[in-house]
Amino acid sequence: MKDDELPAFLAELGIPGIFDVHVHFMPPEILTKVWAYFDSVGPLLGRPWPITYRGSDDERVDELRRMGVRHFSSLSYAHKPGIATFMNDWTRDFAARTPDTLWSATFFPESEAGTYVPSLVADGVEVFKAHMQVGQFAADDPLLDEVWSVLEESGKPIVLHAGSGPAPGRHTGPGSVERVLRRHPRLKLIIAHLGVPETEEFLDLADRYDEVRLDVTMTFTGFFDEKVPDRVPTRLRDLQSRLLFGSDFPNIPYQYAHAIDSFVRLDPDDDWMRDLLWNNAAALFGKE
Repeated sequence: MKDDELPAFLAELGIPGIFDVHVHFMPPEILTKVWAYFDSVGPLLGRPWPITYRGSDDERVDELRRMGVRHFSSLSYAHKPGIATFMNDWTRDFAARTPDTLWSATFFPESEAGTYVPSLVADGVEVFKAHMQVGQFAADDPLLDEVWSVLEESGKPIVLHAGSGPAPGRHTGPGSVERVLRRHPRLKLIIAHLGVPETEEFLDLADRYDEVRLDVTMTFTGFFDEKVPDRVPTRLRDLQSRLLFGSDFPNIPYQYAHAIDSFVRLDPDDDWMRDLLWNNAAALFGKE
């Protein structure tokens, strides 16, 4: 499947479009550094990682709309103390001028997080992103105690990169995430990338905690070195209502449609695809 074939595919499924919960829009100076990282990371991964969708913010928004993406996040993620507020101010402005995006924000383990996260929640932010691998922090860092309490009470979803793919971090894996969930079992965590390579452990968390969801970003595309165990597709069918589509647009080394085609090749039924691409996220975020 190619990108220009997606609108017809979505019409055949009978859904309004794609709801993509894992899309990145960032301040230009930060996105430039992110792209430079991917340009240089090839030797570490043993393969190049070309960015398929370079261009201005407006060009990339238009690209998503042409493909039939009706709602999408605008995820930034703080990688060190002191920059979350700057990134959050930018994504606030981006959401104000881009009606089809989710108003997205980030946080980092720092004393100020206990102030700016509640303020964003009160103002109506729709989703948060945190990246344990890049930020090199554990989910149960004490500086996040108040943040998790506020987010559990508010019901705001959090896209959390906690798995050890594509490269492990000091604190990646399910351990600290599970410790947080024991204290905050109603947290609406969205585990990014199916938690690869600890997919089964994160699926176990979804079995135990009703509000845990997973996005399927980049999985089954054949790009990650980690192999998903053969039994995972069956478990994904059992967790149909808890899966959300994510792409990692624009930071992907292939066409957008390839990610969707990778799931079509698993031969799911149409209801499963409708839930993955639209229904589950639309229900979670209250969008039409």
